Amino acid sequence: MMEHVHLAAEDEDDLYSGYNDYNPTFDTEDLENDVGFQQAVKTSHGRRPPMTAKIPGSAIARPMGTGFGARMGLVSSLGRPMTAAVQDGVARPMTAVLAAGYSSAVIRGSAFDPLGQSKGPAPPLEAKNEDTPEEKIKQLEKKVNQLIEDSCIAHSNGDLQLSLEKAKEAGRKERFLVRQREQTASADHINLDLTYSVLFNLANRYADNEMFAEALNTYQVIVKNKMFSNAGRLKVNMANIYFKQRNFPKAIKFYRMALDQISNAHRDMRFHRIKIMQNIGVVFVKMGQYSDAITSFEHIMSESPNIKTGFNLILCYFAIGDRDKMKKAFQKLICVPLGIDEDDKYIPPNDDPQTNLVIEAIKNDQLRQMERERKALAEKYIMTSAKLIAPAIETSFAAGFDWCVEMVKTSMYVELANDLEINKAITYLRQKDFNQAVETLKMFEKKDSRVKSAAATNLSFLYFLEKEYGQAERYADLAMNADRYNPAALINKGNSVFVNGDYEKAGEFYKEALRNDSSCTEALYNLGLTYKKLKRLEEALDCFLKLHAILRNSAQVMFQLTSLYESLEDPNQAIEWLMQLISVAPTDPQALAKLGELYDNEGDKSQAFQYYYESFRYFPSNIEVIEWLGAYYIDTQFCEKAIQYFERAALIQPTQVKWQLMVASCYRRSGNYQKALETYKDIHRKFPENVECLRFLVRLCTDMRLKEVQEYATKLKKVEKMKEIREQRVRSGRDGSARGHREGSASSVFSPESIHSFLLEQMGDSGHSSRGTSAKAERMNAKLRSLPGANEPYEASSNKDIDASYVDPLGPQIERPKTAAKKQMDEDDFADEELGDDLLPQ
Repeated sequence: MMEHVHLAAEDEDDLYSGYNDYNPTFDTEDLENDVGFQQAVKTSHGRRPPMTAKIPGSAIARPMGTGFGARMGLVSSLGRPMTAAVQDGVARPMTAVLAAGYSSAVIRGSAFDPLGQSKGPAPPLEAKNEDTPEEKIKQLEKKVNQLIEDSCIAHSNGDLQLSLEKAKEAGRKERFLVRQREQTASADHINLDLTYSVLFNLANRYADNEMFAEALNTYQVIVKNKMFSNAGRLKVNMANIYFKQRNFPKAIKFYRMALDQISNAHRDMRFHRIKIMQNIGVVFVKMGQYSDAITSFEHIMSESPNIKTGFNLILCYFAIGDRDKMKKAFQKLICVPLGIDEDDKYIPPNDDPQTNLVIEAIKNDQLRQMERERKALAEKYIMTSAKLIAPAIETSFAAGFDWCVEMVKTSMYVELANDLEINKAITYLRQKDFNQAVETLKMFEKKDSRVKSAAATNLSFLYFLEKEYGQAERYADLAMNADRYNPAALINKGNSVFVNGDYEKAGEFYKEALRNDSSCTEALYNLGLTYKKLKRLEEALDCFLKLHAILRNSAQVMFQLTSLYESLEDPNQAIEWLMQLISVAPTDPQALAKLGELYDNEGDKSQAFQYYYESFRYFPSNIEVIEWLGAYYIDTQFCEKAIQYFERAALIQPTQVKWQLMVASCYRRSGNYQKALETYKDIHRKFPENVECLRFLVRLCTDMRLKEVQEYATKLKKVEKMKEIREQRVRSGRDGSARGHREGSASSVFSPESIHSFLLEQMGDSGHSSRGTSAKAERMNAKLRSLPGANEPYEASSNKDIDASYVDPLGPQIERPKTAAKKQMDEDDFADEELGDDLLPQ
């Protein structure tokens, strides 16, 4: 075996020489700082085969082992002879470098490729085996998390039912997940955070869907589980549910239990404690325990004062009637810091363009909007508190307002002092003390433009209500001069011009008000009325249709649309809009009567009767409705039912004989002659000079062959003769009066006979006037006289034109434009709003 082993002689070169020599080209530690190498890697140069050095006397490259398990060709720069090969026909001895990754194989044409790019892409990663239990559990956890997320997204979109379904499904899958872990003996690795999230989300979704029992049960599961840290804080949510259920004692109990779970060490925890104590105070207010509520609110105001708590404290002191405490609480309220920057911060300097750009970007951002909302809320609470306590803290509300004004002037809310003065004037208006209101508002004539414009607007409104249109126009001009862009002042000016009949000019003021404030509904409504007065019905219709798009449930706008379509001879559209009006105001008798009239004009008597009857049911004193219903029953041959309506009309108008004649007529038509005779006799006792009644008495007595026929016939002749004499004297008196005027006579002499005739004439006139002076009554009386006994007359319904304005059942309304008052004037400053074209404050 050893015969093939060749021992190196002493004079031969070292077989291992060159292996310890190091070429700096292969220094990989400093490759990150090598500019050429980095360029080669990043560009196409890295894909070019580099030039390799050759071993002197040989073209064979030596492969080199790498740490990646692959062998790459490497040629020594020192030109070492190859090893483990035959040189000069002599076998080389064995070496121990094979373990280092070297090979004796001869590789030709190998290139320098330290990154292994010539090998191609790395093989794909080994696919995970999804059949393993652990992998299934991980996938199930992902599904549960996804369901929780879907539930929250559905809740944010307002789909409460879908959010609850997703939460329930997440709960089912989470329970299945727990069972899977128990089966795989990995129960110690149960994800408690995931369980908590599922239960908490499910409880919230139950509460959102008002399934309070299920929500409380779910919260109890969380709270009773000792493995959930800080779960006791959820008792706040449970207390909120009890509050919604109006179970106030239990709500207070759970609020206090939650309060015990929260420490007072950290600032955030103190904030939560304050919130819970606010809730406790509110619950005590709901229960009427104001002393306990005051204790909670006072503690909050001493620890961390805020506007809402200060307002609630004032309400509690007002409820128990403590004047001194009300004053102190109001002083605390106006001293509460809001934590917002001054407005001077948003005024850009002129010399720094960079700062100007920053201020321009932040002066209307979300933070600035939040600051404005917080300040507006604080001003609202302060104004409400002042209006509430002003009448209670002093002997008179005026003195109370003065005290509040002085306190406000010394605080950061100085600009609210003028608004309080205007509210003082509004309080005078509530008390019907118009003189004091006017005097208070006149004090602002020398104030700044904003306050002056507001006060002048209110003064114009007041004078317009009192129908002093000259003063109203003067103060409207004053308000416009102070602030030309005040839409309320422009509306009041337009109203003053409107009542003078200059509708074109009034329309211009309303249009200017709309240009300044496109949301001013009063201006749009009044502009529609103006076009209606000018007979420009299409333009008026366009105005009211736009207004309906803004005020969807305004009965006034719907009635105006009904009136316009009726004027445009489109009864179908008129009926449709009136039906919408009735859906908003289903008990309004005038709207129901108007709808009955429209159906009557269309010939639909059954629908007309339905709406007339509904109108009568809600307001049984409308003579026109009563008359139509009585005539309807006579038309349909139900005279007995018509009697009750004519009797009611006789009660409403006892001096009108026609209603009692109609009652007697209905009795005779129904065949009850005895009752008809008694009714006619009763009418004759009340109205002895009534010719129609005597005629029917004569006719009935003749038909019934009664002895009284001669008596009534004699009375009838006397009354007719007296009537002829009276009419003759009236004609002669008129002729004599005309002659006297022509002759210039200064006086006339009356004889006793003439005085007696005059008295008879007055008696006859009273009987004549009792029959009614309207054309409808004259037609009915003529019909009564002309018809034979078998065909008893009745009063038919006449198609009277109903006024275009909506009429309130308590009295007729006139068509008037809306007025505008200052924004601070609440909707309840005056009488309740009525449908139609009444004056309403802005």
